[in-house]
Parts: sequence; C-alpha cells; structure tokens
Amino acid sequence: MKGRPGRLGRGRLAALGGAFLAAALIGFALVHLLAAPVVPPVVVRTANAHRLLSGGIAAHIDRLLHERLPSGSNHPRLVALTFDDGPYPVETPLLLDELTQLHVPATFFLIGADTELFPALAQRIAGDGDEIANHTQTHPADFQALDAAAVRRELDRGAATLERYVHDPAIRMMMRPPHGRFTLRTVEAAQGDGYHVILWSDDPGDWRAAATPSVIDAHVARYATAPDIILLHSGKINTIEALPSLVARFRMAGFRFVTVGELLRTVPLSQILHPERLRI
Repeated sequence: MKGRPGRLGRGRLAALGGAFLAAALIGFALVHLLAAPVVPPVVVRTANAHRLLSGGIAAHIDRLLHERLPSGSNHPRLVALTFDDGPYPVETPLLLDELTQLHVPATFFLIGADTELFPALAQRIAGDGDEIANHTQTHPADFQALDAAAVRRELDRGAATLERYVHDPAIRMMMRPPHGRFTLRTVEAAQGDGYHVILWSDDPGDWRAAATPSVIDAHVARYATAPDIILLHSGKINTIEALPSLVARFRMAGFRFVTVGELLRTVPLSQILHPERLRI
C-alpha cells in the first residue's frame, strides 16, 4: 500500500505548480506585449516601415536581428517640442510669445486649410525661426483608412498650400499623420511621397480636458528620454501654461531644445529609435 506524499513531496509539487503558473503568466504577458502596436519616434523615408511598425512576434524577432542598437548610455540630451494643428488666431500667437520668451525653437505641423485662413500666423512661425512641416490639407479624421492615392493628395495639397505663404524644406520632407492615426499603408504612402513620418517619443495627451499644466509637466518628467520628441498641440492654453515648468525641468537635466529637423541631422537614427529612458 502506497503512503501519502510527505511534507517534502507536497512542497515540491506546490513549488513546481507555482513555477508553471509563473511561466504561463510571463508567457501570456510577453505575447500581449509583443503583439502590441509599435510607435517608433520616426519612420524615415528610406526605412523598412513594416519592420518598424509591426507588432507581431515575427517582426520583433526581425528587429532584434537587423537593428543596430546604440551602445552605452551616452545618448544626446536633445528634446524637440512639436505642435500639431492650426494655426489658430488666439492660441498660436500666445504659444509663439511663450516660446520666444523661453528661447525655445519648435516644429509646427500645420494644416493647409487652417493656414489658408490665417497665413500671417504661418509667416510669423517661420519668421520666429521655428520649423514648419506638413499635417495634411484637411486633417481627415479617418486618415488611417485612406488609400495611398488619397494620402498623397492630402500631403501634396497641404504642401502646396503651406508653400504659398512660407518657404521651409521641412514642408515636403516631414509629415505627421492627423490625430496620430496611421497604418502601414498610410506610412508607406507618405514615404513614397518623399516624407519622413514623424511620430513621437512621448505623448502627454495635452488634447484631453483633464490635461492640466501640472499633469502635462508630470507626464513628460516621468516619460522623458534622451533624445526626446514630444507631441503637443498648438490650440491648447494648458499646454502654453505648462511650458515654463517643462522647459526649466529639461534644462536642469542638461537638455538642449532643437527642431525635429536638427535632431534628424545630428543624431544617429539608432539613438532616436532607441532613446535612453530617464526621469527628470
């Protein structure tokens, strides 16, 4: 007659069961992590967009095999503030006044149709030394659903509109998808039209009603990277009010403010795609 398992046997069984459960939970978490959508800070026009954007496990393995990861932790402390939408007749001048007072350059992704309404504001942005890039002509809410031809029409019309009032090479070199919505198809269409697709390292959600100046400041402090591309919006008073504290925080941490164009020209792409995580 077999005896019942002793205490040691039961302990081993419990430990083994716990190990299997932990392994299963870790495996489940990894599968969901690897399947999550990928938002790289930029997709340059010559990049393999599928490799950068796919959330599939096979794509993650492909990136591990092909990407050259930066060595060490000596990433440049550069930060690019980017402002989507507009220009707007009230908020944009206030934003420009604040940026001038803080001596901070920025990159503005302007909408063609809004620029037609307020061309003098686009000219002021350029005159202040800020960078202007393409945010499409009409800012379609369903941009991610557009086919390649429609994406190119939006970009070509937007660029033509902006170029009627200002002259900046970034207008036909850099774009950001409206509402931050994109698919592999729309990104590849923009690349085919000659554009770098500029996404973000940090999105503090300043468009939300709950995004007070302190919430915005705390978010960028928690998720800061070196280098950093921060997604903000031109038409938000709370964003303008957050800037003095935000700028002071980055400067105290040794950062210098640059445009996206300068960042792309001066920093190796591997360091932009794989920034150093910081808390400032």
